[in-house]
Amino acid sequence: MQFSSLAGNVALQNILATMEVERKKIASTQKKGYYFIGGGILLGIIGSVLGFPMPSIIAGLAPIIYGGIVLFKINDELQAYKHAYKRDVIGEALRFLDSSLIIAPQNGIVAHEFIHSQLFTTEPDRYKTEDLVSGKAEKTAFYFAEVHAEYKTVTQTKNGTKTEWHDIFKGIIFVADFNKNFNGSTIVRPKDFGSAIGAWFSTNLFSFSDQDVIKLENVDFDKAFITYGTDQVESRYLLTPAMMERILKLNSNSKYSISLSFIQSRMYIGFPLDRNYFEAPIFKSLLNPDLLNDDIYTIKFMYDIVKELDLNTRIWGRN
Repeated sequence: MQFSSLAGNVALQNILATMEVERKKIASTQKKGYYFIGGGILLGIIGSVLGFPMPSIIAGLAPIIYGGIVLFKINDELQAYKHAYKRDVIGEALRFLDSSLIIAPQNGIVAHEFIHSQLFTTEPDRYKTEDLVSGKAEKTAFYFAEVHAEYKTVTQTKNGTKTEWHDIFKGIIFVADFNKNFNGSTIVRPKDFGSAIGAWFSTNLFSFSDQDVIKLENVDFDKAFITYGTDQVESRYLLTPAMMERILKLNSNSKYSISLSFIQSRMYIGFPLDRNYFEAPIFKSLLNPDLLNDDIYTIKFMYDIVKELDLNTRIWGRN
């Protein structure tokens, strides 16, 4: 999986060339709309400074309204362009890298599974997920998607009720088949749990006591993570010395600290991120050779997890 190999994909280059025409049209129309809105606001400000607030505000409304209409009319084309980028550009790039990889832009990790993973200790009040990518690396099926989960707090102030939203998690949730039906749950959370992107937790949805903490033989692993398990024997058998080293390596290659859980027959990994992936550029050319690098790097990183954690070595049969 090399980025440079995408340049040799004729089908992908043809798709990008066709979509570049649409991108330029949308970008030009959006700029026009923004210019009119900006001009109207500027007219109102200048008039107010010169002592003619009402006439200048009224005069500024016309270009603001026109600019808004321009942006509204192009919105359907913009949404179609964004969807086509994920379906055709990202979809073709995925197929070129591995024929098993597919993207479903409108799908994701459902809220029930997000909660079931036990990666986080707060049930979300607001939940969004998209861009489900699924595939198979040799024997191991996997899928991942972008997730933004939030909880809300409501406080009483002197001005009334104040509602605030806080991140539980924003990033990618990766799920892989572990080929074993676990008897218990094993949760691996970073020691810097509260410093990752988002609040991560506020109230206990899944509570573990000190008796559930598992002290492992890898000192570096215990420094980076705190491990909980409902079945101590199984957790230790699962987190072999080799597995702990692989998790440490995976964590070091990730921008932010990861969390893992082993629930029933699946392994879940939460990767906090600070931006959305697989989004179509509006004001940057689709013909830029570096356009897909960040997105494809992310896909490759997820794909390589199977190899990094050696999930294709089936040390257990499924119960």
